[in-house]
Amino acid sequence: MGIWIAVGVLVLIGVYSIGIYNGLVRARNETHNGWSQIEVQLKRRHDLIPNLVETVKGYAAHERETLEAVIRARGAAVEARTPGEAGRAEGLLGSALGNLFALAERYPDLKANQNFLALQEELASTENRIGFARQAYNDAATRYNNRREVFPANLISGGFEEAELFEIEEPGERSVPKVEF
Repeated sequence: MGIWIAVGVLVLIGVYSIGIYNGLVRARNETHNGWSQIEVQLKRRHDLIPNLVETVKGYAAHERETLEAVIRARGAAVEARTPGEAGRAEGLLGSALGNLFALAERYPDLKANQNFLALQEELASTENRIGFARQAYNDAATRYNNRREVFPANLISGGFEEAELFEIEEPGERSVPKVEF
C-alpha cells in the first residue's frame, strides 16, 4: 500500500512539473509573438521613412545634415535585433524624426504638400501601433519573466532565458511634453 502512495505522489509531481514546463513554453512563445508584432510595425515605420526623406529633400535639399541623421538612425534601427537594441535605436530614430518634422515647420510649401501630409499621418498611425505592440510585448514578457522566476517554476526554468523588455532609452522620450497657450 505504501509503495502505491509513493508512486502516486511521484506521478502527481511529474504531471505538475510537466504543467509548469508547458506553461513556461506557452509564456515564452507569447513573448516571441509579441516581439514579432513589434518588428512588423517597426518595419512598416522603417519603410515609410525613405519616402518621407525624399519628399522633404525636394523642398529642403540644403538641410542635408538633418536628412542624413534620419537616414543613419533608420539604418541603425533596421539593424537592431533585440528589444534593448531596438529601444535604443528607435529612440534615436524618434529624435531624428522630431528634428525632421521641426525642419518641415520652416517650409510652408512642404507642410501643405499632400504627399508629405499623407506620409506624416501614416507615420503617426504607425507610431500608435508600435506603442500598442510594445505594451502588449512588455506585458507578455513580464508575465513570462514572473512565471519563470516564481517558486516552484524556478526549479524547472533553468533553460528559459529572461525576456528583455522593450524600453525607451532616449531621455527626451521620457519627458512630459510642454504645452503652452
